[in-house]
Amino acid sequence: MKIVLYLIALLVLFCCPAHAQSNYSIKGLAIDTAEKKNLLHTTIMVLNARDSILRKFTRAKTDGSFTVNNLVAGKFILVLSYPGYADYSENFTLDDKNQQHDFGSIQMTLTTHLLQDVIIKAKVAPIKIKGDTTEFNARAYVIQPNDKVEDLIKQFPGIRVDRFGQITAQGQRVGKVLLDGEEFFGDDPTLVTKNIRADMVDKVQLYDKKSDQAAFTGIDDGKTTKTLNIKLKEDKKSGSFGKVNGGLGNNDYYTGQLMYNKFKDKEKIAIYGIGSNTGTTGLNEDDTEKFAESETAQVTDDGGIYFNTGTNDMEYNGRGLPKALAAGAHYDNKWDNKKYAVNGNYKIGGLNIDGTQTTVTQNNLPGRVINSTSEQLDHNSTFHQKLDATVTMAIDTTSDIKIALDGIYKNNKINTTTADTSRRGDNTLLNLNNTSNINTVDDHKFNASVFYTKKLKKNRRTISVLISGSADDNTGFGFLKSNLNYFDNAGDLNTAEQIDQQKTKDNKLRRLVTNITYTEPISKALAVVFNYGFKIDHSSSDQRSYGRPISDGHYTVQIDSLSNFFKLNQFSNRAGAIFYYNKGKTRADLGTRFSDVSFSQINIFTGNQLKRTFINWSPQANLTYDFTSRQYILLAFGGKTIQPNINQIQPVRDNTNPLYVTLGNPNLTPSFLNYVGLIYNSFQIIGEQSIRISAKYNFTNNPIVSNISTDSIGKTTVQYFNLSNRSPHNWKINAEYFRQIPVADITGGLDFNLNSGTSYNMVKNGVTNITELNTTNNIIYGANLYLRKSVQNKFDASVSFGPQYIINQSSLQTLYNSNGGGFNGDGALSLYLPHDFQLSSTVNYTYTAKTQALPEGFRRTLWNASISKSFLKEKSLAVTGAINDILNQNKGFTRNAAGGIISEERYSTIKRYFMLSISYDFSRMGKGGTK
Repeated sequence: MKIVLYLIALLVLFCCPAHAQSNYSIKGLAIDTAEKKNLLHTTIMVLNARDSILRKFTRAKTDGSFTVNNLVAGKFILVLSYPGYADYSENFTLDDKNQQHDFGSIQMTLTTHLLQDVIIKAKVAPIKIKGDTTEFNARAYVIQPNDKVEDLIKQFPGIRVDRFGQITAQGQRVGKVLLDGEEFFGDDPTLVTKNIRADMVDKVQLYDKKSDQAAFTGIDDGKTTKTLNIKLKEDKKSGSFGKVNGGLGNNDYYTGQLMYNKFKDKEKIAIYGIGSNTGTTGLNEDDTEKFAESETAQVTDDGGIYFNTGTNDMEYNGRGLPKALAAGAHYDNKWDNKKYAVNGNYKIGGLNIDGTQTTVTQNNLPGRVINSTSEQLDHNSTFHQKLDATVTMAIDTTSDIKIALDGIYKNNKINTTTADTSRRGDNTLLNLNNTSNINTVDDHKFNASVFYTKKLKKNRRTISVLISGSADDNTGFGFLKSNLNYFDNAGDLNTAEQIDQQKTKDNKLRRLVTNITYTEPISKALAVVFNYGFKIDHSSSDQRSYGRPISDGHYTVQIDSLSNFFKLNQFSNRAGAIFYYNKGKTRADLGTRFSDVSFSQINIFTGNQLKRTFINWSPQANLTYDFTSRQYILLAFGGKTIQPNINQIQPVRDNTNPLYVTLGNPNLTPSFLNYVGLIYNSFQIIGEQSIRISAKYNFTNNPIVSNISTDSIGKTTVQYFNLSNRSPHNWKINAEYFRQIPVADITGGLDFNLNSGTSYNMVKNGVTNITELNTTNNIIYGANLYLRKSVQNKFDASVSFGPQYIINQSSLQTLYNSNGGGFNGDGALSLYLPHDFQLSSTVNYTYTAKTQALPEGFRRTLWNASISKSFLKEKSLAVTGAINDILNQNKGFTRNAAGGIISEERYSTIKRYFMLSISYDFSRMGKGGTK
């Protein structure tokens, strides 16, 4: 009860404004010392005198004057910052006798005019605004020995870091983290934030990184990525640093990691190695928590519903018990005043996973229901290597060339054993099936591209040429064995079917893509971008199944109905034109792209040839209005042609699952997806207040949908077709509000979302031969409350929780639906104790209610805790004792609902273990490098 009352109190504090007296204010005028000119848009900051925490922030008006209202009584520091000028600071006090303070004319000095005998007293400005870039000065924030970049940026106003290392800044997710403007290993921002030491950082820049095309042409195409750029101190750009840790636990659990970095001016070298069976496959800490996230649900674009407790971002997605061994290396450098640059990565790794899985499925048919249970045992292994490199050369001051290469080798070995049981709606036995699938797949990929850019004499007139090629060879070899028994209405054995087949595949792809882009400025505000290119695809698919005449013989008899050899040739011309408008606070674009595609498919077995020509087009229209640099509204319209994929077209059945057979349909035609979207985003540094509202609606014309036929013995055959008289649609609405609560010094936020979709498919009851159009409606309602409070060197606490309700209703068997509620909650606490001890704990609670279709609910509390002790002067050595899943409740869970089929999976995953680990961070930065 006390916890509930405390949360209510926090909500009251969050929702209600502070009642402290706030009628104090200051004003002044920023001018240049020498020329006495007014400095418009000067950055004005008010800091607490005691701890330099930012209290208020604004910018001077066009005449250089400024006013800051709604201050409270106390002692403060005024800081003025303007590009090219020395920062100005002055202490002041506000009380009952001095409720207003007039600074008069504040004279600021150009840094180029400073003399050696002139001393300017100034506090370090924690924040500077330079155009669209917010710059945080690392020296203005308190860090502890051996803190990482993540510990530093957590203190920045407007930036949040969750327990997985995901960064949200000014209401938007950070998609890229750079180190001195360059990518570091390229594909994982947390490699920088979790491994670079905070004491190496000089400044952190936050900005919206424009696309490469926009940065080159100067024409804003509206495509940006929220980016953090970590700028190192000059004396920390040379030397070496890294970390090593290892741990042993009960039940044979272990983990070990090593990372070594060597920087020398612009040259960076890094290597890492990993060995673990705790779910760690990368350098991120606490990776295992990612595989037990709060249950999330979403309605897909075609109207289906999907939600689970895991994530598929990594190779290990929480299913089964893993063993990982991986290593990598990174190199980047620049020469000749940055005229030449190279960036390369090599990664190698292996992952073995053993696991079990139980799946319960309800198949809703016209006048009929089939309930199935599947027990699956998996042993999978993956080995992969990847090498990539990018070389950039500045030919002259107006032209550049970029060459990118990458090669990938991947080997998968899959061994799956499955036991399936299906029953009719009256619970009588329908069929039993025991299946074994053993496959080995090798995949070789190679990609290469050359990108040439040239700026012409007229400003913003440019031309660029891209040529890229790729090759992909995918070969496989395996065996399928199945014992399938069918039962009559009385539950007696009716028919038995055995499958013993050898499977081979040999798929190849060769692709050449070209694109020429020309930009022409029509006026200062208006420009047009033309592009033309062609694409050539040559591919082949050779898939064969073999039987053996006797059980102990060789697989020599080709099964023609399950074998195919296709060659596919495709040629397309692509052209487009988009107009871009950018003036004042308004940005807009309008245009379209077309593709003329010629498609030819040849069946080598039969000599039959399928030829088609079609047009793809993608219109777009976007309008953005910037109220301020941190407040905008975006309205977007567009569409795109969706071609049927090769698996939907090929007229050869796939019997990998004997009870679920897929047929192709070569007569499929393209569908067209239409969308409209709206985004409003606002962020204020003072109060760390962010508001983000987004809404999106899409619908599909001539959709490609499934035609599912289930016969009397429970075998399902799926074939796709175009549905001309229905349009699946989906809409999403999300609203987020975050702010700082001054009274309790808490950061809080509310998140509401509504997601709805309608999808269609045809369903045939093979017993009655009745075919009906099935309409599935899905709606998801969700809300979440987030609260966080942090006191430097004392504790860091956060809590996030909220309900969810899902409606899944099929027009078939309306008595059986998957409507149900749920609740998710997360809590995290870190206590910084005397004598360099730290106590940390996380709790994740997930509840999913039972439904009419799935009468068993899901409930799990995942509680982890650790205690660590730091040693040595720099606190670089730490010993940690940790318990994973204290309550021993961790278990995998997913639900799916689409097309009248509702399924639920429960699978094995990592459970409780205790681990004792030792970690050591080392650094020799600034040794013999740039000072």
